[in-house]
Amino acid sequence: MPEGPEIRLAADELAQVLVNQEIVAAALELPNLQGFAKRLTGSTVSAVDTRGKAMLTRFDNGLTLYSHNQLYGRWYTTERPHLPQTVRQLRVALHTKTHSALLYSASDIEVLTARQLAKHPFLTRIGPDILDAELTRERIIDRLNSATFRNRALGSLYLDQTFLAGIGNYLRSEILWAARVDPALRPAQLERGTLQKVADETLTISRRSYRTHGLTVPDDVAADRKRRGMSFETLRFQVYGREGSPCYACGTEINRRNHGRRGVFICPTCQSA
Repeated sequence: MPEGPEIRLAADELAQVLVNQEIVAAALELPNLQGFAKRLTGSTVSAVDTRGKAMLTRFDNGLTLYSHNQLYGRWYTTERPHLPQTVRQLRVALHTKTHSALLYSASDIEVLTARQLAKHPFLTRIGPDILDAELTRERIIDRLNSATFRNRALGSLYLDQTFLAGIGNYLRSEILWAARVDPALRPAQLERGTLQKVADETLTISRRSYRTHGLTVPDDVAADRKRRGMSFETLRFQVYGREGSPCYACGTEINRRNHGRRGVFICPTCQSA
């Protein structure tokens, strides 16, 4: 499933063709949303935002198009009148004079008023967005130390969107490896310095993945691996998806464990409890 950085990058692409543009035609194919097509037609898109793995397309008439379920859903942007070649089912079409933004396959779609948005059951429950410019190391540490989260294993906690929104499986594995923390440990078991390291790597790796379109490793490491002929998918991670391969730091074989019903990739030596 795409994680916070991928959702934000998709939102950026959408914003390039929609923001400050009038919607000259709209289509919403789900039966419960079809009545909103007329209300969106003639409006102007004011912003395209994200909250974790949810995308919010905002209109100047006060409505917001909410879409989630990015595992199956996908937005395409194209110049009119061209349409992408896909077997996916069209759910939403927003047309400006020059471009189209098309959402295929997603099922979790709503059109919300400002009041409904403020009370949305998912958005009001999730934690701070990992790409929020105002999210700080200290705020993450406060959440790690809170009564709600301090006794949760980090391997499970780092998939919980109520803790931080936008982290998924690859970010979790990379963050905990960079912080040299065993996923089985709980925040309550960690010293202040280790908590700071976890918080720092949470911000650094999430923001790096967004900035570089998917790299979790430092720029110089990525450049060196590229010079050695490694593909993007091979060079972008330190541990994720590398079960059975040697750790880049110590040579120990990378393991895969289950935390939160999904596999987390670790180095048993670098992340020894």
